[in-house]
Amino acid sequence: MDNKNLSEKVQEALEKAPKRKFSETIELAVNLRDVDMTVPGNRINEEVILPKGRGKRTKVAVIGSGEMVLKAKGVADMVIQPDEIESIADDKRNARKVVGGIDFFIAEAPLMPTIGKRLGVFLGPPGKMPRPVPPGSDPTGVVENLRNTVRIRSRDKNVIHVPVGTTTMTLEDVLANIMEVVRRIENKTPRGPGNIASVYVKTTMGPSVRIN
Repeated sequence: MDNKNLSEKVQEALEKAPKRKFSETIELAVNLRDVDMTVPGNRINEEVILPKGRGKRTKVAVIGSGEMVLKAKGVADMVIQPDEIESIADDKRNARKVVGGIDFFIAEAPLMPTIGKRLGVFLGPPGKMPRPVPPGSDPTGVVENLRNTVRIRSRDKNVIHVPVGTTTMTLEDVLANIMEVVRRIENKTPRGPGNIASVYVKTTMGPSVRIN
């Protein structure tokens, strides 16, 4: 991907976007070709740490007990203890609300079977199954990494939508994030750049601009 062209196209997308009094997300759409996404093994489901951050706060929940709960308080946006898993699962409306309001979940490894059985129906479809961590471990480092993480997920479609920053970030930082996302997608496809048909960039409310 040519840096000069990328810079010009991102700048064009920013200039064409309606002016807002709030920070908008900058989004990337990558269209793939010659990859059969109906084959589960070809699908992409990756977490990528953006080198320059997301430009906005990502919400992270920790599911754990005992010592981990104490360490997670003040670090995570939500702490869920084992006895709360059942009550959340039994209230489908609340379960969807909890899952919808959290970007990433971390869970003590021994709790994963219960989480999968009781909450898997809510966490699975949006790709939010928890990242397992050892019991009693300090989740601080994982939480901080997830603050700057985005999920690259193709499902069964040949298009990937992923946030790469916000309109309050510098152009240079957004470009660095885009380059990292595209690099990771290329690494996950059989022919790398040859499997990328087109790339578009836009703000949440703005028009799409194609990157050559």
